[in-house]
Amino acid sequence: MIHARGLARSFTTRKGRQVVEVHAVTGVDLDVEAGEIVGFLGPNGAGKTTTLRMLTTLLAPTAGSATVAGYDVATQAEDVRRSIGYVSQAGSALPEALAGEEVVDHGRLYGISKEQATRRGRELFEQLDLAGMWSRKPRAMSGGQRRRLDIAMGLVHDPKLIFLDEPTTGLDPQARANLWQHIAALRTDRGATIFLTTHYLDEADALCDRILVIDHGAIVAGDTPEALKRQVAGDLVELTLADEGGVPRAAAALSVLASGASPDVDGLTVSVRVPQAGRELAGLLRALDRDGIGLASIEVRRPTLDDVFLNLTGRSLREEAA
Repeated sequence: MIHARGLARSFTTRKGRQVVEVHAVTGVDLDVEAGEIVGFLGPNGAGKTTTLRMLTTLLAPTAGSATVAGYDVATQAEDVRRSIGYVSQAGSALPEALAGEEVVDHGRLYGISKEQATRRGRELFEQLDLAGMWSRKPRAMSGGQRRRLDIAMGLVHDPKLIFLDEPTTGLDPQARANLWQHIAALRTDRGATIFLTTHYLDEADALCDRILVIDHGAIVAGDTPEALKRQVAGDLVELTLADEGGVPRAAAALSVLASGASPDVDGLTVSVRVPQAGRELAGLLRALDRDGIGLASIEVRRPTLDDVFLNLTGRSLREEAA
């Protein structure tokens, strides 16, 4: 569905009197197959938005090539646009328009008749839990309802490839979880391929078959969420000691489990990553008890996508989203 090789984009800007070339995307290779849900993650300024704009023909590449839905983004841009659905982060529904009219007008822009757009729109309203909203103005709808309206507008011409740009930004947890179900159903019920950008790592983990991470204009990792998490060196074991006297001995015990790695010490808290920590936990507790080391608490945390992102980019995506 999406195939890119060496996709690049440069801009020229001025710094005082000097003209400077900025390489926003430096040579992206990526493949998205039919029926996949692929998450596209990257810190601010990494080239994520520029890549998305090139794939949706909103920006011309300065080098490389890409085909989307079988069409070349440089020479067949109109065919690409007719073949995809695009739901932008900002949304496209006018606050004062009627929701149903917005969907019908959007469909007619894609060349389908008013009757087809109306029938298709009403079907989508039912599928997306928007029943009764046809004559409602978007400004009178909840945030979740407005995002589902944006998705209906992006689907009215029945595309098989859908680009969702930060679809749940600004929604409360309940509305986000509800929208996840609808996004997943686009693939299971309609056979759609979805290219998703998000700042929510739990969203990428829950929805995506594969994740692509971009940083400094290039793809730095691409795999399933579980495979990416396995690249992080072990589970995080965190001990909070009952008193300062036990800190050095607890650190030494954790270092043995971590094959000599130096634990992090922060006051009474000692932590380190341990491969397959669950198998080592009972022995660790026995050793600490034998040495008379009192614990206030112990936590074992599996690697998360935020750990993956931090390892790959040196930044936390949560910090970028804040």
